Amino acid sequence: MIKPIFYDKLAIQSIFDEVEPCQLSKTIREELEEREEEILSPFAALSSKTKGRQFFEEECPLRPAFQHDRDRIIHSKSFRRLKHKTQVFLIPMGDHYRTRLTHTLEVSQIARTIAKALRLNEDLTEAISLGHDLGHTPFGHAGEDTLNEIVPGGFNHADQSLRVVDLLEKDGKGLNLTFEVRDGILKHTKGKGEILCEDPEAMASTLEGQVVRVADIIAYINHDIDDAIRGGVISPNDIPNDCLKRLGDTHSKRINTMVNDIIQETLRSGEGELSISKEVLSAIWDLREFLWEHVYENEAVHTDFHKATKILRELYQYLVDHPDYFLTLIKMESFYDSLERCVCDFLAGMTDRYAFNLYEKLFLPLPWIVL
Repeated sequence: MIKPIFYDKLAIQSIFDEVEPCQLSKTIREELEEREEEILSPFAALSSKTKGRQFFEEECPLRPAFQHDRDRIIHSKSFRRLKHKTQVFLIPMGDHYRTRLTHTLEVSQIARTIAKALRLNEDLTEAISLGHDLGHTPFGHAGEDTLNEIVPGGFNHADQSLRVVDLLEKDGKGLNLTFEVRDGILKHTKGKGEILCEDPEAMASTLEGQVVRVADIIAYINHDIDDAIRGGVISPNDIPNDCLKRLGDTHSKRINTMVNDIIQETLRSGEGELSISKEVLSAIWDLREFLWEHVYENEAVHTDFHKATKILRELYQYLVDHPDYFLTLIKMESFYDSLERCVCDFLAGMTDRYAFNLYEKLFLPLPWIVL
């Protein structure tokens, strides 16, 4: 027979009196962090192991660090402005063309699908995805090229995205994001370069960041083809037959083929590195070249962008030449950086329609409204 055990209630109470309340129970954040350690891949970035933020702050009792970063990005003004920034077609009148915001959401969906299948950190993946284009200019890459030409020191939208979250948001305080999110945002871009390269300086330090880099190109080469067909710039028959055979003959089939290939090839390698089969990688390259030749450099698309770059050039010069007016416009008493860099930040943050409206106000005659 098991004998009952009697405890000294006073002794037990004295033990609890010496223990801080936070030691008696875990926060929701700590429970979620433990769950990550249990279910995520050994190659995943754990929220509890983050390299930290630029400035110390108390951790949220509810949200792990990367989830907190995701929320900060979603609630930022820069994120909201993406809905009125060009993806490929300048201020399209049709309801179904992509904008920089819908591109961002498609990147996030594709990246999260890959991350979940590989048991990577979805919160980190989503945070990087949602923040990767915050520094993009009005008028798409035409705006980026223009600022790169006229601003001392040049301009790159990935660098600007990092500048947005580090400095420009919250009236100069920045969002104080974690190292891993900032690193993924900075290194998402590839231009015409390698999708997955061996240069550690060019690739994100986490697999989640590398997933976003790949998801970005999967998203844009597919939805830009879709928009170009909708806009009558190309027809479905223009897409290279070899790409159709290797990837699929519809928008969804092509995305599905690319995503599945990356997941299966990465799992097959088992080395904690993203992998793409040579066949699919070659098809992605071919589609990207097709887009550059038939869409991005198509005269029908390019003509209005030439006009748009003129707007940015003239706005830049006017604001640099009239610093007092610029300070009034941005509601500041002094510049936080060089005049040229402050003007660049202002222009890069504009939506397409804001740039149009400001140009009209500064350079075009307005009707006299007094009757």
